[in-house]
Amino acid sequence: MTGGERLEGSAHRARRRTSSLADDAVSDRPTSHIPRVSGSRGARHRRPEPGDADAVDLKALLAEYSQVAGGRRHRRAAAEEPPSGHPGATAPVAVITERPLPGEVAATTSRAGRNLPAAIAVGVGAGALIIGSLFAYRPSFVAIVVLAVALGSYELVAAIRTVEARPPIVPLLVGGIAMDVAAWYRGTGGLMIALVVTVSGVAVWRLADGASGYLRDVSASVLVLVYLPLLAGFAVLLTHPDDGAARVLAFIGTVVCSDTGGYATGVLFGKHPLAPVVSKGKTWEGFAGSVIACCLCGSLIMTLTFHEAWWKGVVFGAAIVVTATVGDLGESMIKRDLGLKDMGRLLPGHGGIMDRLDSLLPCAAVAYLVLAAYVPA
Repeated sequence: MTGGERLEGSAHRARRRTSSLADDAVSDRPTSHIPRVSGSRGARHRRPEPGDADAVDLKALLAEYSQVAGGRRHRRAAAEEPPSGHPGATAPVAVITERPLPGEVAATTSRAGRNLPAAIAVGVGAGALIIGSLFAYRPSFVAIVVLAVALGSYELVAAIRTVEARPPIVPLLVGGIAMDVAAWYRGTGGLMIALVVTVSGVAVWRLADGASGYLRDVSASVLVLVYLPLLAGFAVLLTHPDDGAARVLAFIGTVVCSDTGGYATGVLFGKHPLAPVVSKGKTWEGFAGSVIACCLCGSLIMTLTFHEAWWKGVVFGAAIVVTATVGDLGESMIKRDLGLKDMGRLLPGHGGIMDRLDSLLPCAAVAYLVLAAYVPA
């Protein structure tokens, strides 16, 4: 083969490659990326006609896609809209309404969101237990207080541990029980001394976990000790005089009137929030009902039980209702800060032990001071 023939053959092959690339460029179907088989011709792509064997029935394809998409939308009807594409968006959760199983009775809830029959049953049972302990064997009331303090301390420590604080549970339980026992045997002085010793013991105990978060954990422990065993110790101190059972019942009965009066008037007439930032359920109408119920109950108790002037009972009732409301709001603030609705689930219709002690604890100290000032021992 001569040189001219080689050049002519090379030019012919180059023209064939150029023609093949041009055919791929003018193709109106996205198949140019598919590799060609060696030795095959580069034919121009064309759209199949409706009568061709390779033609696609677009209407049937669209109908099939609509059925599949409709089924998916039906299965996702209970869910919310999908999250936006921005970073940090989380997928929504479908809301599922729980229904009672066959043979299961649905819980009766009040407008406040509580199981009212269960709450009443628990309240009546606890009241009967307290009254029986006071009149049958007074030290058994102290045992009930100690048990409530231990359970409440455990609930409060568990709630606090949902955040970064880690108060040590062992010295808090042991020291809290020792504080109320000392209040029964040694009075006010024994209660204060036991508090100081317990705080010191917690500070020493916490040293074993290192310096990280030391001040935070000890401060949370002091809060638990002051909020629970110290305030509960004043309920123990109320039992010391000869009429200690009457003093305890006056204190608890007035607090119950505050809760009941506020609940009833709040549900029936409540429209104006008392502290919407802290608790949306508290209303000024409910607070007015608590004031009326407490002042009436206090005046009756002071005149009929202690044979004192009626106005002393009004002062006693007013002090109790203010303290109970502040205590309830304070516990609500703690739960809101921790992101909790209830401290526990031990008491049906109420929540945890702390959800019932929230107003009783500060009122115990106020009742002790007011009764000590107005009623001679």
